[in-house]
Amino acid sequence: MTGRAKAIAFYITLGSVLVAITIFLNVGWIMTHYRRVGPLVLGIVFFAIIISGIVIYTIFLVLEIRKNEQHDSFINAVTHELKTPIASIRLYLQTLQSRDVPDAQREHFYRVMLDDSERLLYTVEQVLRAGAARSKRDPMEFQPVPISELATDCADIVRLRYHLQPEELAVENRANGINVLGDPEDLRTALNNLLDNAVKYSPEQRRIAIELESDHEHLRLQVRDRGIGIPHNQLKKIFARFYRVPGARNVKGTGLGLYIVHSIVKRHGGTVYAESPGEGKGSRFTIELPRLLG
Repeated sequence: MTGRAKAIAFYITLGSVLVAITIFLNVGWIMTHYRRVGPLVLGIVFFAIIISGIVIYTIFLVLEIRKNEQHDSFINAVTHELKTPIASIRLYLQTLQSRDVPDAQREHFYRVMLDDSERLLYTVEQVLRAGAARSKRDPMEFQPVPISELATDCADIVRLRYHLQPEELAVENRANGINVLGDPEDLRTALNNLLDNAVKYSPEQRRIAIELESDHEHLRLQVRDRGIGIPHNQLKKIFARFYRVPGARNVKGTGLGLYIVHSIVKRHGGTVYAESPGEGKGSRFTIELPRLLG
């Protein structure tokens, strides 16, 4: 049991003991003053307030402890995501500086360093976007965004980044020519985050699909994978800032991606939700946005 788990157990136990003592005193008060209506009612109300305060205070402490644990996990994840590529780039640069390297190996070093620098940039952008996620943007800054083209572009970028074959990431478009009103870069970020998660949480034989469809009012964008899946009791929690599914902590990440997706979709007047048949059975993330009519 970790230190924070022990602290949570201690405060829950302490709160339970205090509630039990308060109930015992309340029963004693009732037995002593059961013939006197005024003190009886006053005592019951007073003890009810005390019990409520103890329960609320205990819940607050437990939530704060868990929030601090999530913050610490986030800091550790970000530190790892920054330190690892920096160490890799430094090692390759020292190798290039200290000895002659064949041209083929030199090109390999350059390619790895470029990949590591993109990983660094991605992490920094995630942190910056999470910091700005709560800022409100004037809807007048929005513009018509062709979602079909945006989805195709995102798919091409993710295939190139993760060296995927076309059959490993497919686009199923049933909403050609449908636009939404929004910020194209924000919507691109939201979709890229969903695709990055689908790749990271899928086995080597990946089967990921982007599905686009629409009705008279909404455009629906879904990212479906056959990855490790999500437990049912985690489906709503995963959109919280810094939150990561306990069984998936060995997968690299900062716990910000889905929070950024939720913030962007909410700012565009839409909704996002996750579905999964269970662990090991894949998952599906759905974004619903108001379509631009006319």
